[in-house]
Amino acid sequence: MDYKPYSPEWHRKRYLKEALDKYFDDYVENEVIHSDLMDILSARMSAAVSEVNKVMDLKDKLKNT
Repeated sequence: MDYKPYSPEWHRKRYLKEALDKYFDDYVENEVIHSDLMDILSARMSAAVSEVNKVMDLKDKLKNT
């Protein structure tokens, strides 16, 4: 997908492309790329779950007051 030059979306895509290009330029194995991506996604997911749990706990405390 093409984005308007210098838009936030364009910059995001550029940064992602540069990161992937670095992996390919360094001849990193696909398994390592996959593992790194999964680690990043897992960390993001864990942080999101923690945030949801924190909000749910607060809601429960507010209900019980």
